[in-house]
Amino acid sequence: MGVAEDIAKLELDLRELVIKYEQYFFGIEKREPLRLLDSVERAVRRYQNVSIPNTSQRFKYESLVATLSVHKQKWTRTNRLIEEGKFQRDRFRMSLHQAEKAEKPQKPKPVAPAAHDAQIESVYQQYVNARLACNLPVENVTREKLAEAINRQKPALIQKYGCRDVDFVVVIEGGKPSLKARPKTT
Repeated sequence: MGVAEDIAKLELDLRELVIKYEQYFFGIEKREPLRLLDSVERAVRRYQNVSIPNTSQRFKYESLVATLSVHKQKWTRTNRLIEEGKFQRDRFRMSLHQAEKAEKPQKPKPVAPAAHDAQIESVYQQYVNARLACNLPVENVTREKLAEAINRQKPALIQKYGCRDVDFVVVIEGGKPSLKARPKTT
């Protein structure tokens, strides 16, 4: 075989190797394609110290070597994450599952009685509008969670400021909305 045929075969084997590794990382293939990787590396080493006179063939060979190098780094990193238990094979499925979960209407939980409904509704609307203005998701923001957070923090804030009641206002700091407590002056 000539150089052109070897480079064409190397290109096909490299494509197949990339596909096999993707299948391995998705859990379709049970074993890492080490034999195919070894044969591709042998083909690369065959022309490593050989001068390829044709410029287009030399460019194609060097491009394939660079592609293999990039993919090997990615595969090594992914394998290390798998060994450490930090790699999640089904991220795509998990994101779909979370999207379905967010679409289902949740049963409203009872709001804590200490919070004023009108004040919480006002703060909730301001907070949601601020999150939308900052291009942040609002699916996980509920009146109940906001009321719970306010009711949890209110007693400590009243004691800290030494006042009878505290108002909450929504402010945007650093591109993110947050609640600020202001002592009521009545």
